Amino acid sequence: MESNINPNHRAGFVNIVGNPNVGKSTLSNRLVGERLSIITSKAQTTRHRIMGIVNTPDYQIVFSDTPGVLKPKFKLQESMLEYSTGALVDADVLLYVTDVVESPTKNQDFLDKVAREKIPILLVINKIDLLTGNDQLLQIIDRWKQLLPGAEVFPTSATENFNVDNLMRRIVELLPVSPPYFGKDALTDRSSRFFVTEIIREKILLLYDKEVPYATQAIVEKFEEGETAIHIMAVIYVERDSQKGIVIGHQGSRLKRVGIEARKDIERFFGKRVYLELYVKVERDWRNQEKKLKQFGYIE
Repeated sequence: MESNINPNHRAGFVNIVGNPNVGKSTLSNRLVGERLSIITSKAQTTRHRIMGIVNTPDYQIVFSDTPGVLKPKFKLQESMLEYSTGALVDADVLLYVTDVVESPTKNQDFLDKVAREKIPILLVINKIDLLTGNDQLLQIIDRWKQLLPGAEVFPTSATENFNVDNLMRRIVELLPVSPPYFGKDALTDRSSRFFVTEIIREKILLLYDKEVPYATQAIVEKFEEGETAIHIMAVIYVERDSQKGIVIGHQGSRLKRVGIEARKDIERFFGKRVYLELYVKVERDWRNQEKKLKQFGYIE
């Protein structure tokens, strides 16, 4: 069986890092070709490190989409920052994603760590579709070259799929010769339950305002998959009674909407009919409780 593997087969870990809201998840989903990371316009959308695996007969790329780098206010955000800093250690290629809007010196401490890395760094300047002229782009590139002199620059628009193919080709060129790390049919290292919770959390981010989405966590308590249908029971945890009332809404109207929207996406993801039951529970100050963060999968 081993003899069938191409002796020049390439494989490696490509980690995607950067500040919140620069389009890391959109880019990751473009590169992987599957919608693995949730995408909204709100900050702190990605809370975990999510691996998406791209396979061809000649290579295997293990992409890691990481949470946006931020100054931690909760234990939850401390664990998110650990995912991002850990991504600097175990990569074969590092994608540092910025955009044409953010200040290059935002989170200078993290940027300094990136600049010290010896591995290949591809600097992705995203959202160039927002620029009106080439001069602006050249100024942005010059500024970044001073901060990350060793990086190769790739101006892109992940939403418009501009220059993503060239970025992908360069990633493949930089991969070391190696047998695959995962089975060739693997798409991700995450479980089915994980993606259900991410889809529910995305709907909460889209349908609620202010602090409520950041104080919520969905957990799948039952996942029964049959040939044609999946029965799922999930609990949405919040931190306060007032938040529970907001999430449920008048006569359960808002929770019902979350359920309808999430069920559609879950059915699309798995290609099966889905029965989804949602409940809401209060777990006070869960973002600062180590025990709860372990239960919810944020701390190993």
